[in-house]
This record gives sequence, C-alpha cells and structure tokens, in this order.
Amino acid sequence: MSRPPVSRPPVSTPPVPAPPVPAPPVPGPPVPAPPVPGPPVPGPGSRTAWTAVVSADRDYYNSVIAEEGPDSASIAFPPYAPQRRISLAGREVRIGRRSSADPSPPEIDLREPPEDPGVSHTHAVLLAKPDGTWTLVDPGSMNRTCVNGSPQPIPFNVEVPLSEGDRIHVGAWTTITLTRGEAT
Repeated sequence: MSRPPVSRPPVSTPPVPAPPVPAPPVPGPPVPAPPVPGPPVPGPGSRTAWTAVVSADRDYYNSVIAEEGPDSASIAFPPYAPQRRISLAGREVRIGRRSSADPSPPEIDLREPPEDPGVSHTHAVLLAKPDGTWTLVDPGSMNRTCVNGSPQPIPFNVEVPLSEGDRIHVGAWTTITLTRGEAT
C-alpha cells in the first residue's frame, strides 16, 4: 500500500547575519614622503682621492716680505720652482722639511728644490677624517701656517677643517692647494 505523500511545512533556517562593515579609518598625522636621495656622501673608510698641489706663490711671498721679519732681506723668491702634485694617503700627512736626524721624511717634503727656508721640520699636519675630508693642524711651527690668503695664522694644535680648493700657506713662499682627484 502506498501512502499518500505527507506534506510537511517548509523548514525555515534562521537568516545568516551579514559580516560587520568596518568603520572608515580615522585620519592620522600625515606620512612624510620618502627623502629624495642627494649626492653620495663618503662614509667611513671612503677612498676619495685627494691631491696636494705644491707651488711657489709670488703673492704669498710678497706678503711675507712685507711683514719685514728678521730674515726677510735674505730670502729671495726662487727663480725656478716647478709645481708638484702629491697624493694624500694614510691617516696623516706631514708637511715640513726632512732632517738628517729623522729617518722618515715628511710626506710633503719642502726641502726638495727649491727648499723653502721658512718651513719647520714638522710645520703642519693634514689629518684624514672618517667622512673623507681633511683637517689641518699646526703643531707649533717656528713660523706660521695660514689658510686661503688670511694674514692671521691658524692657532697651534687646533684642527681646522679644509675643503676642496683651500690653500695652505707655509714658510716664505709655499702654497699647498687641496684638490679632489688623483695626482697626475
């Protein structure tokens, strides 16, 4: 026997709630734009090449003679003084005149012809800085060390920062100009 189909009420399922809608974000402080890269800055251990250009400087000589120091009448400007280019290397570069008593001559030896009689054995020292730059120290030279044509000598035992193109004046006529790049 067959049974008549039984009607059943439809099964209702509870409605599924929709997921919550997130609230709009609260504005915060503005976010700065990333920095624009600038020129590279030499870091510690940088191998930026520097050169000291050593020359006899007539203008500097004239200013020294004009001061009428005790030996000025006996010091003549050299008739021939070829320019020299010396690569700066190491942590310090000594400027001076080699001595027979000192077996290690300064890196910038101003005893080479024409010997500048106004330069001390250790007249000044260039010190390499970690950022690839140089500073200048006069450890107490008998005469003076000036920078960029100033008539005022730099103080003893004080580091003076230097830049490309700066001129160091020592002795009776020597000017040392710092340049970036290899000595050629």
